[in-house]
Amino acid sequence: MIALALATALMLGDYAPQKMAEEMLPPEQEARVQRLGEQFRCPICQGLSIAASSSPAARAELNTVRALVREGKTDQEIRDYFVSRYGEWALLSPKAEGVNWLVWLGPAFLLIGGGFTIARTLRGPKASTAAAKAPAAPPPAEEDEYLRRVREEADR
Repeated sequence: MIALALATALMLGDYAPQKMAEEMLPPEQEARVQRLGEQFRCPICQGLSIAASSSPAARAELNTVRALVREGKTDQEIRDYFVSRYGEWALLSPKAEGVNWLVWLGPAFLLIGGGFTIARTLRGPKASTAAAKAPAAPPPAEEDEYLRRVREEADR
């Protein structure tokens, strides 16, 4: 009974052997497939390319790249195919244009802003202590009537 359950789990689950890739291409074309596969993001794995991932979805996408190379598509046509289907998200390194500039320049702005904040914080106490040690400003020439009367009462 246990053996039957294990056999069923192996056949239906994630433990089943992966389907082999489609028919391999000549070595120079297969190297191109792998190089292109390094540019596309695996839809399941975080931060892995479809060439580095062993997930079934990544293998299917790598087979798509292989089929497009077999058809004679250029590298740009293959990139355009994936971008048109999955958007800029499919690329591991999106183009630096439009809103994507925030992705490329955002960390630099955060570092500059953080450095400015740290420098200002470190310099802040010195400036405030210098202001506290400064002599008090002389009283204004014209005094409020109420204050003048209070001082007169206090002097008696």
